[in-house]
Amino acid sequence: MMVLYLVLKTLHVIGATVLLGTGAGIAFFLLMAHRTGDVRFIANTTRVVVIADYVFTTSAVIAQPLTGFGLAKLAGYPVFHGWLGLSLVLYVITGAFWLPVVWMQTRMRDLARKAADAGEALPAEYHRLFRLWFASGFPAFAAVLGIVWLMVAKP
Repeated sequence: MMVLYLVLKTLHVIGATVLLGTGAGIAFFLLMAHRTGDVRFIANTTRVVVIADYVFTTSAVIAQPLTGFGLAKLAGYPVFHGWLGLSLVLYVITGAFWLPVVWMQTRMRDLARKAADAGEALPAEYHRLFRLWFASGFPAFAAVLGIVWLMVAKP
């Protein structure tokens, strides 16, 4: 039982690290690419960002509740109570921002690729989506930081 708990805990910590790290990395690289104004560079960066989100973030998003529920059950914690319940609320908030962000990134990728292929500037829709994407990152990232704090402090 103890080995299973430690395996789940390790996977859970790795998942939290991937969520936090991939989210911060994606935000940083896409913001830096956007700031260059180089349409081809933005197109390539958004392509990689979308891949990273699908591969890494999606894997962690699936693993976190599975490992978390397993850990709670093994430790005897009530899942929907106290700090665990608040963690779940923050997880839902994170997802409510992340799902649209994934769509925005995919659309931004397509718009940037089309503009790069045509040798044109980025369209207004790209810039509108970028602003929404940027604004959506703050509450999502704050919620993930809150979850990590709750996991560590267990108040």
